[in-house]
Amino acid sequence: MSDRLTDFDADVLVALVTFTTPEALDTYAASNDLPFPLLIDADRTGYRSYGLGRGSVARVWGRKAARRYIEIYRKDGIGGVRRPVEDTLQLGGDFVVGPDGTLMYGFWGEGPDDRPSVDVLIGAISPPSS
Repeated sequence: MSDRLTDFDADVLVALVTFTTPEALDTYAASNDLPFPLLIDADRTGYRSYGLGRGSVARVWGRKAARRYIEIYRKDGIGGVRRPVEDTLQLGGDFVVGPDGTLMYGFWGEGPDDRPSVDVLIGAISPPSS
């Protein structure tokens, strides 16, 4: 997504919200060179407010996850695969909130790989003019 940030209107603020530790977030930010704010919701109040629940073990740790870890292992070896330190069953989402605080678009993920496309998010921010 960071390679598409220029596609968003200049008045749009993109942020990543996570419940990780500050140390883990610093490591993640450094390794991904993210050009937007990274925020921590340690007690997951925001997650609950937006109705983000927990996924099943089968959905979160199913075939797709296994394939992804195999890809990482093949590319980076055992050093690329790290033991999870967070709640891996916590589901995420993507939201567009208007300047007045109104929820303009919501996407509630059903698993770790379930996300809307950047085009969908851009469309939610800048609906086509009629």
